[in-house]
Amino acid sequence: MSESKLLKSIVVGAVSGAIISMFDRKTREHAIETTKKVKNTFVYYAKNREELQQFIEQKVEEAQELYDDLSGNINTIVSKLNEVKEIPNTIQSMVKDTKDVISNPSSKE
Repeated sequence: MSESKLLKSIVVGAVSGAIISMFDRKTREHAIETTKKVKNTFVYYAKNREELQQFIEQKVEEAQELYDDLSGNINTIVSKLNEVKEIPNTIQSMVKDTKDVISNPSSKE
């Protein structure tokens, strides 16, 4: 029961805040302008459904390309990180080899 009161209070607060914000002239004008733009966009795409479908397909393709690029970049980063992880082992091996050569000069190849 307290959950429904919370939800109701949130809704009442949001509506009250929206109403109070409309007392500001600039906010009211901006809200009206934005509402008109959204309405015009809906009306336009309602009349031009093919264009809406093409627009959506284009955005889906762009999102897929972005995903593919990011996936490739992430794979490259992971590969480079694995290479960096191997650097200490390589350095340790080089130091050991150098130490062996210095400590046993007669075993030069």
